[in-house]
Amino acid sequence: MDAKTFAAFNTHNVDLLMSMFTPDVEFYHDKGGLTNYEQTREGFTTMFGNTPDIRRELVKDSLHVYPIKGFGAIEVGTHRFCHKEHGKDDCGSFPFVMVWKQVDGAWKISRVISYGH
Repeated sequence: MDAKTFAAFNTHNVDLLMSMFTPDVEFYHDKGGLTNYEQTREGFTTMFGNTPDIRRELVKDSLHVYPIKGFGAIEVGTHRFCHKEHGKDDCGSFPFVMVWKQVDGAWKISRVISYGH
């Protein structure tokens, strides 16, 4: 599911990306604060509009997944964001935590913590 999330982000498909979140998602960002579902959608839309070449990559060997009995799983890793700035890649790597919830047999992201920016 994380690969599908990365693919939706990298193709800037906001509708597909947001379909992977629960309606009550809480997205915690150390610089941007706490956002709900609609605010998160607006944030992605703005980001993709302002930085049309932005892409997200998983840092190799950084992903760890831990099951949560009767609920879902915790995903911990480091992602790298890159875009072109003055003709060169401008990249930064940041840790993240996602809480995935099983909803009617599907996996959805219910909480996100993105920090270290």
